Amino acid sequence: MANIIEALFLGLIEGLTEFLPVSSTGHLLLVGHFLGFQSTGKTFEVLIQLGAILAILSVYFSKLWTIAKALPYDPDARRFVVGVVVAFLPAALIGAVLHGFIKEVLFNPWIVCMTLIAGGFVLLLVDRMPFQATQDDATRFPLSMYLKIGLLQCLAMIPGVSRSGATIVGAMLMGASKRAAAEFSFFLALPTMAGAFTYDLLKNYKILSADDAVTIVAGFIAAFIAAVVVVRTLLAYVSRHGFTPFAYWRIIVGAAGLAGLIAFG
Repeated sequence: MANIIEALFLGLIEGLTEFLPVSSTGHLLLVGHFLGFQSTGKTFEVLIQLGAILAILSVYFSKLWTIAKALPYDPDARRFVVGVVVAFLPAALIGAVLHGFIKEVLFNPWIVCMTLIAGGFVLLLVDRMPFQATQDDATRFPLSMYLKIGLLQCLAMIPGVSRSGATIVGAMLMGASKRAAAEFSFFLALPTMAGAFTYDLLKNYKILSADDAVTIVAGFIAAFIAAVVVVRTLLAYVSRHGFTPFAYWRIIVGAAGLAGLIAFG
């Protein structure tokens, strides 16, 4: 029962932070470290992302279905799908090659704390930059822009960097409005997180037990519910308030994590 409660709590954290520029994986690793939560093969943190994936599908189903139906006859729809694939490929290739290194070396609470703090200062800087948006539709970015956003997404393989933060900020630096940047980050999350889920499951399913499955399902359910709330509110919030609240949150969590690691290990 204790593991189930911890799994629900961690799933809630995953859902609340996955689409915010604060690093869901970083939060999971830090909280899990201080709770003493250990997942087999460190799979829990990756597999519960399925809940966040389904949250996007549930919120954007109508738009995604419209794009899917238009593929046979609409070149703009086909171009957008190609753009998502182009943006996804860098993370897919690098993630497959460095999968072991990422989990064994970078899934480290000290690294998480430092990248959380560094990323917080980056967001503070970004929020003070005078952006001029030239791209207001996430489905119509230039193909070269999709590729560059995909390359920036690879930075998030370092826990604490934040996948959504890297893609949103990267898109804005290339001329996307805050809303369009956040929306494309959602779309790009679908193949990226689905790919990570599938790859991790195939690598580790043989070592997972029935108890592991129960905790993963509990985390998945909590992540789905929390992520639906975030996806429905994030676009409007970021458009109005920017990234400063998230920047301070990152710095506070990173500093508190360092203090805890120094005090308790």
